[in-house]
Amino acid sequence: MPKKSVDLLVISLSSPLLIGLYENSKLIQHYESHEKTSEILPHFMKEILDNYDLQTLCFARGPGSFMAIKITYLFLKTLSITLKVPLLATNGFAFNQNSPIKAVGSLYFCQENGMITTQKVDLSKEKEKIKPFALPANLDKTRFSSENEPLYILPAV
Repeated sequence: MPKKSVDLLVISLSSPLLIGLYENSKLIQHYESHEKTSEILPHFMKEILDNYDLQTLCFARGPGSFMAIKITYLFLKTLSITLKVPLLATNGFAFNQNSPIKAVGSLYFCQENGMITTQKVDLSKEKEKIKPFALPANLDKTRFSSENEPLYILPAV
């Protein structure tokens, strides 16, 4: 039986890790885990590769967890090369309604007018503004770019 051809999206900027599989741009399968990206990503990808043909690899390139971004990028870049499929990326704000993304301590990454900065966020006042990451129901690849190097923004501590 032939495998379905799908596009893959990985959001690993914070916990939980989210992976979506898209057929004709529609989400058909998803994976979620609170385990470390380095531990669970290989397990999920083995299951995915056993059952699907990947056409495009997409991921949120940052900002967020430095280590998770690095692991995801290296893993997907290796797959892209070995499977000869495109690797596309966009920033994480596309998946959390442009909400602040946890950096360190009380600092959050914020995006305003296309600029990403770190700002202190008072959670008692801003809780309703912090939105979780979510896989889109429809994958719009026009929001992604072949500029896929990780977006490492390390705030001053």
